[in-house]
Amino acid sequence: MQSRRSFIITASALGAWAASAGAARAANSVTLPFANGTRVLARYPQKRELIVMTSSPVQLETPFSVFNEGVFTPNDAFFVRWHLAGVPTTIDPAAFRISVHGLVDRELSLSLHDLRAFEPVEIAAVCECAGNSRGYSTPRVPGGQWSNGAMGNALWRGARLRDVLERAGVKAGAVQVRFSGLEKPVLPTTPAFVKAFGIRLALSEDVIIAYEMNGAPLPLLNGFPVRLVVPGFYSTYWVKMLNNIEVIDHVDDNFWMKTAYRIPATPGGNVDPAATGFATVPVGTLTIRSFITSVPDGATIPARATTISGIAFNAGSGIKLVEFSSDGGTTWSAATLGRDYGRYSFRPWSVRFEPKAGQSYVLACRATGNDGETQPATPGWNPSGYLRNVIETTKVSVA
Repeated sequence: MQSRRSFIITASALGAWAASAGAARAANSVTLPFANGTRVLARYPQKRELIVMTSSPVQLETPFSVFNEGVFTPNDAFFVRWHLAGVPTTIDPAAFRISVHGLVDRELSLSLHDLRAFEPVEIAAVCECAGNSRGYSTPRVPGGQWSNGAMGNALWRGARLRDVLERAGVKAGAVQVRFSGLEKPVLPTTPAFVKAFGIRLALSEDVIIAYEMNGAPLPLLNGFPVRLVVPGFYSTYWVKMLNNIEVIDHVDDNFWMKTAYRIPATPGGNVDPAATGFATVPVGTLTIRSFITSVPDGATIPARATTISGIAFNAGSGIKLVEFSSDGGTTWSAATLGRDYGRYSFRPWSVRFEPKAGQSYVLACRATGNDGETQPATPGWNPSGYLRNVIETTKVSVA
């Protein structure tokens, strides 16, 4: 069990962020493969060199090469996405509390010690921004122009949200639970960041209040001391620095539910770019995706047998099959699936590939879930650039 002293050490060590966050040491830059794709690389506290999307609020993308390091994304390389610029730079763990209130029998004020007294559970789960890969949208859309690194997979440890709510005693008539954290707006006219979802999901066994990721306390930029983990759902629901849980008797209509993070109420959340007047619904569960991680696009590889490997994931049915193509998707063969770390986790895969000298290849991978969902050959489109899951390709030449 994490000691109170080590919590204090962790928090106090982050105090320098106040002085350094806005002026992170820029060491280099990278150009992502789309228009206006040049980005600064910088180091923030508790982070290695990451791709800077914005510094206020802090948005950092994971360089794609990190995903070839292993199934679990290292804490110091995990992407960062805050919605508001008012993020605390220091937290006193001894004073931190989570308020549980609303339509409950007993209001709770839980300390970190209280939270750790609940039965601990661990779950491997992918955290992915709904706008991951938005930079590839055609036509282009507004919003953070992420490449493919606004995602990460971690082993999360914490207490079940269900156990906390059961201790509070959810009253009859509960419809949703809404959540907020210590992230605050700088201007009074900016809506506070609040997310909500249905009581059925809140009482499911997989949603947890996490105090560890990959065996260590959460980095400050990833939500220290606790964050909500909602496996299979986009990270907008994974509220960081969680300190407020409210059970309500209606569907929440705050800005971040009624206006922001909406998708067309159409199959796949897709519309024609010229479409207008369509109904929308809140963004929800992850789409199925797969990537080649062992070789970058545009690489030159030797003319000998090699292993091509990558990752696949979906909203929680688990990965049934990954197929590989070396001719841009004209023909496919089954790849070998690696260890299954759980239905919400990255699933590793690999395939033997024998390229010929002097040739060029368009490598591709395609995942199919246990629910039958598979990746489309052509990308969908919506005005927010959400839900991308097209078959990705990697071009290589052979020396």
